[in-house]
Amino acid sequence: MHDPAHLEALAAVLRTGSFDGAAAALNVTPSAVSQRIRALEERVGTAVVIRAQPCRATAAGARLARHAEDVALLEHALAADLGQEAGRPHVRIAVNADSLATWFLPALSAVAGLLYDIVLDDQDHSAELLRRGEVQAAVTAHGAPIAGCDAHRLGRLRYIATASPAFAARWFPAGVTAEALAEAPALTFNQKDRLQSDWARRMAGRPVALPTHLIASSQAFVDAARLGLGWGMNPEPLVAGEIAAGRLVALSSGTLDTELHWQVARLAARPLARLTLAVRRAAAAALS
Repeated sequence: MHDPAHLEALAAVLRTGSFDGAAAALNVTPSAVSQRIRALEERVGTAVVIRAQPCRATAAGARLARHAEDVALLEHALAADLGQEAGRPHVRIAVNADSLATWFLPALSAVAGLLYDIVLDDQDHSAELLRRGEVQAAVTAHGAPIAGCDAHRLGRLRYIATASPAFAARWFPAGVTAEALAEAPALTFNQKDRLQSDWARRMAGRPVALPTHLIASSQAFVDAARLGLGWGMNPEPLVAGEIAAGRLVALSSGTLDTELHWQVARLAARPLARLTLAVRRAAAAALS
């Protein structure tokens, strides 16, 4: 058995990014935090924290921190069952930025008594965080249940290729063609984002090398399109008003849907049952 105080110190260091931050969160001295981490490392026989700015977990540290968070969730659920005062455990969740910007926050706000640690990652890659034990739940495009997890289908988030009217007139005067796509500046969220490339390939009938800006913000993505910086695949809930007002136009009637699923680690499934219900309700109200 690991000392709960040692695990709590590890989780605090990784959550705050420093020994000083963990000390403040736990109301102890930085020296006490350091001693607890050192004792834990001696216990497991390996380093659990990469002492950098910010501090990061080793593979062993990430697994132990996840265990600490799971235990805190189970104790929270037990206290609630017994009608006792319960603390507020942290829940680490991976979610794509577009879901966070459109439909996911109402689900979080519907469940009291939890503190959320949101990890932003592309829906095509967030499942890997679950496999590595770095999060307890994830919004993911991965539909088949990950080992040790329960999976729930949420629906489809629809994307529309949008640009400002002036941008569309300048770069796509004859419509969306492979030649126009190869010249018109695109918007890409980050290197993992394949939406623009997938839509362009569908429209052109072949892969197209897109000249692109990298902008890792859902709202800035919309703003950049509205200001004529480039074209991009924007989630329909974010741009419906902009299109209705004429500030953005759809480049074609062709849309792209992304299937989303909620996967939650089985050990945390019961303590997170209310959150799972809230996520499924919010998705049902907002997704196709």
